[in-house]
Amino acid sequence: MSNPKAEISAYTNHPSFFDQQNVQVERLPYGTGIPIGIEQVTHPELGLGGAYGTWGDPYDNASLRGYVESLLGRSLSEDEVLDLAPLGFIWRHHIEDLEDEDHFAVEIGVGARFLRKAAEACGWEPSEIEGVLIGSSGPIAHDYTEQIASAAGIPESALKVSIHKACDSSMAGLHLALNPDLPANRGGPRNIAKELYGKKVLVGGIEGLSRFVRWSNDAFAMQIFGNGAGVIGLIPDTNMRFLVGKTHESFDEKGTLAVRMYYPHSRRNNDNDLMEEVQQAGDNHIRLAGFMHEPEGNAPLAMGSPMGMVKLFVRTGVEVVKDIYSAYSAHIKSLGLQDKQITTMVVHHANLKINKFKKKKLKKLGIDLPMPWVLTEFGNVSAASNMIAFLRQLSGLKSGDHILLYGFGAGTYYDALAVELNALTT
Repeated sequence: MSNPKAEISAYTNHPSFFDQQNVQVERLPYGTGIPIGIEQVTHPELGLGGAYGTWGDPYDNASLRGYVESLLGRSLSEDEVLDLAPLGFIWRHHIEDLEDEDHFAVEIGVGARFLRKAAEACGWEPSEIEGVLIGSSGPIAHDYTEQIASAAGIPESALKVSIHKACDSSMAGLHLALNPDLPANRGGPRNIAKELYGKKVLVGGIEGLSRFVRWSNDAFAMQIFGNGAGVIGLIPDTNMRFLVGKTHESFDEKGTLAVRMYYPHSRRNNDNDLMEEVQQAGDNHIRLAGFMHEPEGNAPLAMGSPMGMVKLFVRTGVEVVKDIYSAYSAHIKSLGLQDKQITTMVVHHANLKINKFKKKKLKKLGIDLPMPWVLTEFGNVSAASNMIAFLRQLSGLKSGDHILLYGFGAGTYYDALAVELNALTT
């Protein structure tokens, strides 16, 4: 039998990300100085790599309560204090309040750094990049992806894609880059996957959630979410090959996780009853914007209890994974590869309870796949989560491996896809 106390301890005995080996730390000259830490990951055989990390002061579970109370200007009731270790989190990263122009400068600078470091991890110059797909829940500017790409030295001719589907955004971006049959590719102004085949592409999630949740006055959100970024470099259909995929949306009628749309959206479902809108945002900029159940008033976010999140995401999420696993099994059977198996799942780290419930329910359906929890030092970092999880598992993967990537987020949105990793030949 498992030992719950030992299991929780395994998730809490971690130093701050800034204190870990291989993390490059600098201080941004805004406010009293904002620390940023970035780790690069490279897999030479696959030619895959990237960069991930966070920015802001680190707060562990012991110090987080005081920080949240200082923001709220009141004491938290015991009902508002989350027991975060069983949720898989020990650290969150938050920045001090800044003037608007400084918030903008910080997030543009942060985004540009992650793009440059991700390209460098793959052995690429920024001038070689032909596609940049970035997911962000609450972008600080409508043209954030364009701004950071320009600041990183990426050519204006590169295709830029901004994805706003909350925590699912980076997986939706990867899906767009790999699956030409997605509705957003078939019906959009450009088929992104077809256009990016064989090209050097950066895909990621960059989330300044400290700024976002500070304005919410939501005690739960302030404890769960924090800053984070993860960007990977790949060559679609070369070192990462699409096998099967599924995208699903199901409107959150109750607003269990309500999120304000700080990006252009008509605020209505379109004629096809789809929640997504694909817009030509610039000559080389496409925006995929998801419809959200927005909070009342002007709050950017309103979050139910962690168990509310479990109920919101588990049932539908299990169905999505079941469907994609069934499609994968049929696909490899058609190729005569019945003995091929999924090596690992790369999942969004909303909280550990959600993922444990999903794993338990999937096992009852005969689907028993590794679902490692690897983001203890970050908290829920929304669209950055899957990319960090991928990079933290990358060293253990090899050519020929099949992996299942699965994202989900407020709205609600789900993207699941199985891919094959292949050695990069030159």
